Amino acid sequence: MNWIAGGFVFRRADSVFHRLDPRTKLLISILLFCVALIVRTFLELGLLGAFMLSLSGVANILRRVARTAALSAVFAVVIFILDYLVMRDVGTALLYSLRFVAIVISTSLFFITTSPDELEQVMKYFHFPRDVVFAFVTAVRFVPVMMLDALQIMDAQKSRGLELQKGNMVIRVRNLVPVLIPLVVNSVIRSGELAEAMESRAYGAVSRPTSLFQYKARRADKLVSLAAVLLFASTVYAFYFVLPT
Repeated sequence: MNWIAGGFVFRRADSVFHRLDPRTKLLISILLFCVALIVRTFLELGLLGAFMLSLSGVANILRRVARTAALSAVFAVVIFILDYLVMRDVGTALLYSLRFVAIVISTSLFFITTSPDELEQVMKYFHFPRDVVFAFVTAVRFVPVMMLDALQIMDAQKSRGLELQKGNMVIRVRNLVPVLIPLVVNSVIRSGELAEAMESRAYGAVSRPTSLFQYKARRADKLVSLAAVLLFASTVYAFYFVLPT
């Protein structure tokens, strides 16, 4: 579980993909997300998966993407079961479940390679309300921390003799109470500290605060964005008019 949770913690790296403008990375992620929605065959899904894995290799985040895919595979199994119960078609159910994994990976490419500070600047660029930007960025920062806190609390309670893997579902849920209570207490303490930090920095005193960093698209970013749009258009054309259905 620590291996999976670590995949949601941002780590700085030096690669061609990391050095792109965050708006360019967001565009690439959105286009991959759209392609994942329109795939209709396993061949198209395989081509999309190969491209995303190649992009992950360029960004040196293959292991981190694997962590995200491992977590999304759990939900993909649930999607497969529900789709099979409704449609009674193994192929369609498998396609939908794998499509879900592709969608998660397409969004992970942006969040894994983009720091919360860059994400904040992107949201400000699109003129989102300041409170919405702060709430979203704070969630991105603290959700991975809470996941790691939960794993640490589970390890601490296991060392004290708490059994989390034995018994039926009701017993397992009941055994999670000694984990949830410390986790909630830590979250309340952390939220109080965050509120004090915001107050000490006079949050809300200025309606339109300035920023230390201003992102400007370079020529390379514009070329990559143009290439991404052209590749997306070519992919849509190939999926609907060239490749067999």
